[in-house]
Amino acid sequence: MTIDICDVLKGSTYPGRGIIFGRSADNRHAVIAYFIMGRSVNSRNRVFVATEDGIRTQAYDAALMIDPSLIIYRPVRTWGGKTIVTNGDQTDTVLEYLARGRTFADALRTRTFEPDAPNYTPRISGIMEPDGSYSLSILKAKDGDPSRCCRFFFEYENPAAGFGDYIHTYSDDGSPLPSFKGEPESVAIGEANAQAFADDVWNSLNPENRVALFVRYSDLGTGSAETVIINAHERE
Repeated sequence: MTIDICDVLKGSTYPGRGIIFGRSADNRHAVIAYFIMGRSVNSRNRVFVATEDGIRTQAYDAALMIDPSLIIYRPVRTWGGKTIVTNGDQTDTVLEYLARGRTFADALRTRTFEPDAPNYTPRISGIMEPDGSYSLSILKAKDGDPSRCCRFFFEYENPAAGFGDYIHTYSDDGSPLPSFKGEPESVAIGEANAQAFADDVWNSLNPENRVALFVRYSDLGTGSAETVIINAHERE
């Protein structure tokens, strides 16, 4: 079953961090979106900053930063026409493996979920190919047991116009936070340009918990890209 991505986002107060991959409604663009949310001061004290090959997270107020280990990283990087998107420093692991002639899956088989007991936050990752096909992955603790890591990989060829797939770290709010379960959710993407889609996604995220959003529409014919970054702190 496919549901509009905005309706999906509005239905959860705390999906955590999320990746959306798909195809624009006009069938001309590969669509990528990545968002982060936060409940603690440390998690909310972040913005996305553009880099030469993607984005990185950065403390909005350096004086409020407590522990950067799991919240400061490069969520989006590009290599050889491919775009890597993850919720942690496994972005760098994937890029390093690609540079050595290895694969997305090879890289993630060396990683596990985050060591943030009792949540054991899943590591979610995606790679978008130049032709718009893509793969998504989630690494998670089996039933919350940190001694068992499950690694799931999903590959998508020939995405349909106006549709995509959405994966996120948590199924909803809670204590401990319940991990995402099952396959990535099939969603409808109604907008044909990055700004309109970014506005729709941002306005659908819970206003108290949303922190930052990255959206990129890449023209499948020319390779040109339109990128939008929205940071909660810059809109306050």
